[in-house]
Amino acid sequence: MNKQANGNHDLQWRTAQPDDWPTIAGLLQNAGLPLDGAQAHLSGFTLAVRAGQLAGCAALERYGSTALLRSVAVAEAERGRGLGQALVRNLLEQARQEGLRQIVLLTETAGDFFPRFGFRAINRADVPAPLLASAEFQTNCCPLSATVMQLDL
Repeated sequence: MNKQANGNHDLQWRTAQPDDWPTIAGLLQNAGLPLDGAQAHLSGFTLAVRAGQLAGCAALERYGSTALLRSVAVAEAERGRGLGQALVRNLLEQARQEGLRQIVLLTETAGDFFPRFGFRAINRADVPAPLLASAEFQTNCCPLSATVMQLDL
């Protein structure tokens, strides 16, 4: 997983390991994103690392042929370089290669960011049933006011 973001040639891309959790949790908290259920799906996290420091992360929480895209976060010092887009593109490419059919996400603040990748808003009632097992739908970490978006691959 050595993909490079536009203008980010010195980034290293890798899958998260258990000892990465404290750093990931700190990045998510700084970005105002929920931790609920994230650690349980740590193997679904892709990390972008620059000079040994976590620059950004994003995760796919898999449920059969459907996945929840979650925890897209970029360190404050790394913002404005296209890293968020690179993280999402990386995971969508990975999802296609794995044969996933749908990607769903919840967002309170980035509803204008995700349509560029083909995501569209859907009603909560239309969320694929397997995803309802996710902590993001089971707990109060994502309020009912959060926008639900889906991409069919």
